[in-house]
Amino acid sequence: MPRQADEYAIFLFLANGHREEVRFATIQDFQKWYSNELVPRYDSQEFINVPIKNIQGEYMVLRPASVMAIRIEPVFFGSIDRT
Repeated sequence: MPRQADEYAIFLFLANGHREEVRFATIQDFQKWYSNELVPRYDSQEFINVPIKNIQGEYMVLRPASVMAIRIEPVFFGSIDRT
């Protein structure tokens, strides 16, 4: 039985060489934001909001045309501290 991720780290690789990380509680939350906000404006120079999971009511803004790649990484919280 596959494990369910506790959250998803989304890495946005931007045209200027920067990498930004945002977190989504579920992959469906990310897919909803991606398909409703990013895809329809993929070549736009206008800013769109990127929700920041841990800070309620605050947003990061970016230009969709500047997103060069996206990496999705499942995050698993465990009861064992491996630091």
